Amino acid sequence: MATGRNVMRAVRVSEFGGPEVLKLLSDVLLPNPKENQVLIKVHACGVNPVETYIRSGTHARKPALPYTPGTDVAGVIEAVGAHVTVFKKGDRVFTNGTISGGYADYTVAAADTVFPLSDKLDFKQGAAIGIPYFTAYRALFQKGHAKPGETVLVHGASGGVGIAACQIARAYGLKVLGTAGTEEGMNIVLRNGAHKMFNHREADYVDKIKEFTVVQGVDVIIEMLANVNLATDLQLLSPGGRVMIVGSRGPIEIYPRDTMMKESSIIGVSLFCATKKSMHECETALLAGIEAGWLKPVVGPEYPLEKVAKAHEHLINSSGALGKMVLLI
Repeated sequence: MATGRNVMRAVRVSEFGGPEVLKLLSDVLLPNPKENQVLIKVHACGVNPVETYIRSGTHARKPALPYTPGTDVAGVIEAVGAHVTVFKKGDRVFTNGTISGGYADYTVAAADTVFPLSDKLDFKQGAAIGIPYFTAYRALFQKGHAKPGETVLVHGASGGVGIAACQIARAYGLKVLGTAGTEEGMNIVLRNGAHKMFNHREADYVDKIKEFTVVQGVDVIIEMLANVNLATDLQLLSPGGRVMIVGSRGPIEIYPRDTMMKESSIIGVSLFCATKKSMHECETALLAGIEAGWLKPVVGPEYPLEKVAKAHEHLINSSGALGKMVLLI
C-alpha cells in the first residue's frame, strides 16, 4: 500500500550484485503518468530470469542506478496521461513493459505496452503473460518460422516461457515434445499442450527423444539453457532444423560440422530486439489466445514484495521450474 499521497513502496537497486542488493523502500515517490502513459496500481508482478542477470550486472543491459526491476505487471489503472483514450481509471490491465519498474505498489507504463486483462484471468495470471508469452511466440514463429505439422521440442518446458511455448505450439498445430526435471513438472506440461514429455535428469533421455522422433528428428527446439544443451540439441535436429536460444548462463563448446551436416541454424531470441510491428503481431495473437481460452498461464511460486530477495534466489537455484514465479503486491 502507498504510505502517503505521494509516496509508495518499491524495490530499489542501488548497486549491482546478489539478491541482497534488492532493497524494499517505503518512501519512494509515486510516479506520474506523462503523455501517452498510464499509472497502474500493481496487484502482481512476474519475476523473469533476465531480471536476475540485470541485477547482478552480468547482462549486456545495465540500467542507470538506482532502478526498480520488473516489466510484467497486472493491476488496475489508477490514472492516465494526456492523449490516452483506450484506458480509464479502474480498468483491469497487464503489461509487457514498464517505465518506472514493476516491483512496486504503482508503476508507470507506456499505453502501447498495456493491454486489457480478460475476466477469464486473475491478476497473478496476468502478471505471467508478458515476457514469457511474447518470447515464446517470437521464438516459435517470428524467428523459428515454425509451421503446423512440424515437431517442436521445448527443452526445459515447465517454467514460464516453456509452458507458454507448449500452449502456443499446440494451439497452432505443431507436435509438441517437452522436457522437465521432475515428475510434477512433466505432468504440468502434459496438461498444458505437450504431446510427449521426457525427464532431462535421466541419463538416456536424449536417446529416448531420438527413438521417439525416429528418423526425421525435431524441426524446432526452444532452448532455455543453451550453455548445457546446445551441443545435444544439434544432434536432435531434423535437416534444416532450428535451435532457438531463449536462455543461457554461460559458454559452451560445439562442433560446427554438426550444423553443416543438416544445414541447421542456431538463432538467438530477445524481445529487446523486437520491433513495434513484431510486438504488435505477438500482442494480436496472444490476445486472441486469451479470448479463445487456450492461453492460460500457470502460476508457480508466489512471494510477497517483502521476500523479493528470496524470490530471486529461488528462481536461479531451484531444482526445477513449476510454472511462472510472481510477486504479490
